[in-house]
Amino acid sequence: MVPELTRFVLGRAGRGALKAALLRATLGGRRRAELDAWGEHFVRDLVRDGCHADALAQLAAHRAAGHHLVLLSASADLYVPKIGEALGFAQVVCTGVEWAGDTLVGNLTTPNRRGQEKVRVLGSLRAQWPALPVIAYGNAASDVAHLHLADQGFLVNGNAHARRVASSVGLPSLTWR
Repeated sequence: MVPELTRFVLGRAGRGALKAALLRATLGGRRRAELDAWGEHFVRDLVRDGCHADALAQLAAHRAAGHHLVLLSASADLYVPKIGEALGFAQVVCTGVEWAGDTLVGNLTTPNRRGQEKVRVLGSLRAQWPALPVIAYGNAASDVAHLHLADQGFLVNGNAHARRVASSVGLPSLTWR
């Protein structure tokens, strides 16, 4: 991790390279069955204890309105698809990771789904469903670019910096509990 972290701090490597290095260092070599079991446990606990009631209510309202729900996350596909399935999303787009058979390598197989990559993915989703309005939620300053391009974008539970960035482009900030 030290060489990749140093490159990142010096601006010579991006977050995707850092993420891949972290995955290789911490989970590389693990078997798919072990990581799938961990992911199932993590998602079960997350949905039971870690989701804000306001978020779950908003998802239920979107489903009741017949909206097409897409979960777009920079997190790895080790567990994000399981979250999407548990919460009733129709589609999940997240950062892919490399496997060698049933063994995790940890390199990224897609761009890191963050910042401008989310803007690109949003454009691709719009092209796929041109008639559907886009209502988007994010929680970080790096989400503001794609939130701003949505028909309705909301920063949720963002830190002070993210709220300032969102406010600067007219995006509302919400607090979900």
